[in-house]
Amino acid sequence: MNYLSSEDVRVLEGRANDIRLSIIEMLVAAGSGHTAGPLDMADIFALLYFSVLKHNPEEPNWEDRDRLVLSAGHICPVLYATMAHAGYFPVEELTTLRKFGTRLQGHPHRTALPGVETTSGPLGSGLSQAVGMAIAERMDNPYTSKFIYCVTGDGEWQEGQMWEAAMLAGKEQLHNLVVIVDRNGIQIDGYTKDVMPLESLRDKFEAFNFDVQEVDGHNIRMVNDAIGKAQSVYGQPSVIIAHTVAAKGVDVFERDFRWHGNPPGKGPEDRVSRDEQSKVALKKLRTLGGMIEPSDS
Repeated sequence: MNYLSSEDVRVLEGRANDIRLSIIEMLVAAGSGHTAGPLDMADIFALLYFSVLKHNPEEPNWEDRDRLVLSAGHICPVLYATMAHAGYFPVEELTTLRKFGTRLQGHPHRTALPGVETTSGPLGSGLSQAVGMAIAERMDNPYTSKFIYCVTGDGEWQEGQMWEAAMLAGKEQLHNLVVIVDRNGIQIDGYTKDVMPLESLRDKFEAFNFDVQEVDGHNIRMVNDAIGKAQSVYGQPSVIIAHTVAAKGVDVFERDFRWHGNPPGKGPEDRVSRDEQSKVALKKLRTLGGMIEPSDS
């Protein structure tokens, strides 16, 4: 397990805020895309790419790397922004999101961008891919120290294929598989509790032979400790249910399912007019990060 000092946590929180700023900027440039999930997963992605994962931006296909499977492909702005800040490609390229010819497609495409492990679009398929990777890795090396991390949305767990994959992971005792669930409680049509209730997720995962932890997804130290425990589990796959605040960091967007699939400029207007949404979001994030807001913003 990686030990994080108070300074380490402070630095990671700063990186997460930089990632959030980039997410807003790229969504505004694209004029389309998802806001809530990318913002609420910034803390976890900062931790993964800047502290946890074994990876090498200069050698994306490094044989000894861990693998991160983004099952919830629609939150790819957080993946792209984090990869850019980690050095996989220039940060300036983020503004090409969803444009013709871009490497940064609306859902990740494995062959388009080095460092992206899987193509994802249809929800519910990512865990099956991750389970396959974990089995293959264990076949190659029964004592492997490489981990497969699979990031899922909570709404994905309304899909039958997810539970089929979970059943196989439990049966195969995939200790090299760590699933992270973004439990923000929203999906495009509303709140998960209204669309299709999921609780008790803990009981369900335990019934499928998973080691289960529940954490505050914005507490970097807590998430880090949970990942460390998951890495030490043997004979079971692990799942970390990360309770997050949808659209974290922009309080006028937070916890509102209408920001699931809308970018600033096209979101609900009952709290902020569309003309002001991007400006307000950037101002709040710069204030959160301790930056001085320019006088003309």
